[in-house]
Amino acid sequence: MATNQRDLIQQLNGKKVKVLGNETTLETDAVTLTEILPDWRNKVLEIITNPNIAYILMMIGIYGLIFEFANPGSIVPGTIGSICLLLALFSFQILPINYAGLALILLGIALMVAEAFQPSFGVLGLGGVAAFVAGSVMLIDTELPGYGVNMGIIAGVTVSTVAFFLMALGMVLRNRDHPIVSGQEEMIGAVCVADEHFSERGKVLVHGERWTAVTRTPLKKGDKAVVKALEGLTLEVEALAKDGEAI
Repeated sequence: MATNQRDLIQQLNGKKVKVLGNETTLETDAVTLTEILPDWRNKVLEIITNPNIAYILMMIGIYGLIFEFANPGSIVPGTIGSICLLLALFSFQILPINYAGLALILLGIALMVAEAFQPSFGVLGLGGVAAFVAGSVMLIDTELPGYGVNMGIIAGVTVSTVAFFLMALGMVLRNRDHPIVSGQEEMIGAVCVADEHFSERGKVLVHGERWTAVTRTPLKKGDKAVVKALEGLTLEVEALAKDGEAI
């Protein structure tokens, strides 16, 4: 047993050891100890290869990409998410990763996303949470004590994830009851006003926009009509009587 490095060097002096089958006597009296400290690069690598940091980087990366795909053109979430995900992947190639755990995490997120956009009364959501938690616990494949992902971090990320997707689910359910305000579906049934006299093809005004329209009944400028169909950029309209009924 040695109390410090200098004591170890002194005790090793004169010891006989075998190196490649040859017996050698150690001479450590003249040995000089030189301390080499890690540079900034190694310090950064030490930080990102911490299992907890790698786990957080992975989650930021995944959610950044999800947000970018849901809102194309945001740029910032996609950029930050890509950088964090690449750093996490670099960490994972050094850490003892259980790929079944990683697959469970990805499956759990996919199920929660599916629950948000295709509500299944909690079946997909609960399955996603269970897979996410199990994968997080299994992610670091080692028996070394204290070398896994901290359970507090797993609990915090899980609660945040569930809260996020519950909010998204609530928004989806609320929007289902709202009337359509854009697209082809909203155009059908809209009331337009003839912008000129025409008997077959002419121009009408819908929501302040000038459209080409075809009709089976002649229209005078200022007459109202209802949109019956939309083919490309041409509306099929039907004249309205003064009481608002189609002629």
